[in-house]
Amino acid sequence: MEWQLPIRMASDRIRESSPHTKSGTANDCSSFTNNTGDFPCQEFNSSMRVLITEEQIRQRVIELGARLSHEYQGRPLTILGVLTGSVVLLADLIRATNVPLRVALISASSYGGTRTSPGELSVNSSLVPDLSGRHVVILDDIFDTGKTMVGLLDAVQQFGPASIKSAVLLWKTERTCVDLVPDFFGFQIPDEFVVGYGLDYNDEFRHLPYVGIPDPDDLHMANGG
Repeated sequence: MEWQLPIRMASDRIRESSPHTKSGTANDCSSFTNNTGDFPCQEFNSSMRVLITEEQIRQRVIELGARLSHEYQGRPLTILGVLTGSVVLLADLIRATNVPLRVALISASSYGGTRTSPGELSVNSSLVPDLSGRHVVILDDIFDTGKTMVGLLDAVQQFGPASIKSAVLLWKTERTCVDLVPDFFGFQIPDEFVVGYGLDYNDEFRHLPYVGIPDPDDLHMANGG
């Protein structure tokens, strides 16, 4: 059976007013206006390479939503989004499912700021509600070395869920160094630093509706250069 879900992606709103193209490279950014005046939009290098297009993400999220709907039919499901990189994916994915579910958040970081490779993991589970007896899917933006997900699984296990599985948008298979693979994933990607669709560098680029590979000029601009 082919799933055709009438959903409106969070990135749709971005796309309708976005200065970025669907494939190839990004276009220049211009200012926008509302009733309080003009707001300058940060201009990044127009040569940023698009690794995964907006449409590819859309279709894959629909497929992942269908898989979750099938697997968790009749089971109490909580999708636990990892702040902050998963928020765009979280918003789109929960609307691509057709089963009752709860949404919760957990904070974990091994990048942060201007890092382009993982550092020491920090997990804050203070926002996590009661998960006892519930089936939990930990949703993150990227599975890099896998150490972040291992730490998250250990932390969430303390809440007594009925089961825990992992889901990510991106999986850097070449960098995985733990005895764990994501239960659900969107795309396998090469060992490149990527931004967009929730992923950031120095808290920039999260708004991009695609996943792209920033060049040095993009990173320089994101540093305020």
